[in-house]
Amino acid sequence: MNNSNPKDNNTGIEDYRETPASWLIRVVKGALIGIGAILPGLSGGVLMVVFGVYDRLISFLGNFPKNFKKHFFFLLPVGIGGVIGIFLFAGLVSAAFGKFAAQFVSLFIGFVAGTVPSLWKTAGLKGRSAKGYIALIAAAAAVFAFMLYGENQLTSIEPDFLIWIGGGVLVGLGFIVPGLSPSNFLIYFGMYSKMSDGISNLDFSVIIPLLLGVLLAAAAFSKIVSILFEKKYEIMYHIILGTVLGSSVAIFPTVVAPGLMPEGLMESGLTFFPALLLVIVMFVLGMVSSLLFSRVEERYSPDR
Repeated sequence: MNNSNPKDNNTGIEDYRETPASWLIRVVKGALIGIGAILPGLSGGVLMVVFGVYDRLISFLGNFPKNFKKHFFFLLPVGIGGVIGIFLFAGLVSAAFGKFAAQFVSLFIGFVAGTVPSLWKTAGLKGRSAKGYIALIAAAAAVFAFMLYGENQLTSIEPDFLIWIGGGVLVGLGFIVPGLSPSNFLIYFGMYSKMSDGISNLDFSVIIPLLLGVLLAAAAFSKIVSILFEKKYEIMYHIILGTVLGSSVAIFPTVVAPGLMPEGLMESGLTFFPALLLVIVMFVLGMVSSLLFSRVEERYSPDR
């Protein structure tokens, strides 16, 4: 994947050559990021890191309005794809997650796994010292523990306008803080199915406050993250790599394993071995797709 130093990105965006193919690639990236943002267990921020979009977005938001035009037109197809991913697939994702959670999530985890070597290289662009390794291990352990022990639903609330804004803040933090899965929190509070239903049914009493919350999170936290990247690149990127690894590994006991238990098998209508085989096939398919997508991007990337 096309992951690089934020400073390199800021330079590259000045003189990249746009093509229809590179524009379409970013639309596809945006659609996958949008699906990841609403898929429990995943994080839109993680997928933005995977696709080399995260640095661009943080630089854009953290230094707004500097280089507004160039950043905007680079990120525009990503935003279009994100809208497509969220609105067109919200109902499908909700249904697939309910019945085939283990298999559906395995596809995405395979896709993420295929990019780990590239992320590792990107994290070490400015050197790799003991503090980088410590940040990586600490972040991975913290995210893994949080996801492993925080899977029980805390309460069920009836959302109103302000509560949906709060939900939007969580979704926004999922983009700003890679590894944070806002859908998990929404599930804990009994809001996830209401959110996916509201989006798929174009219920603007849900969509508008969600968007306001996302914008609020972006305005409040992107500048801080941008400064941290500039001052502490090694630590920040190793923390992000740790959250990617920790959240990906934690999905297996929290999402995949329950799908292979009797209750999950009954929900999917599958027996154990076909269900396990599908998990493996989807994981491998995700990894292969990741490698193929990477080759396509290397050929048509506007940075090249």
